Amino acid sequence: MKNTNDLVGFLAGLAMGALVGVSVALLLAPSSGEELRGQISDQVQRIQLEVTQAAEQRRAELEHQLSELRAPRRVPPTTGM
Repeated sequence: MKNTNDLVGFLAGLAMGALVGVSVALLLAPSSGEELRGQISDQVQRIQLEVTQAAEQRRAELEHQLSELRAPRRVPPTTGM
């Protein structure tokens, strides 16, 4: 459960950081509106790619953990003493 909370927290932080970054860029950018929209579009695409990659990586980790949990466990043979 903690890992899921970590992922949600990470994604929320990433989204908030992106929002703050875009806001600051809008306020401080000396670029024209068209140039600025292009830069914002590029940044949004980059952030989407990063979030997608992080989600895919986390999904692979969780699928691996699930397969380990589903695998039958081997019980070592006991020796009769």
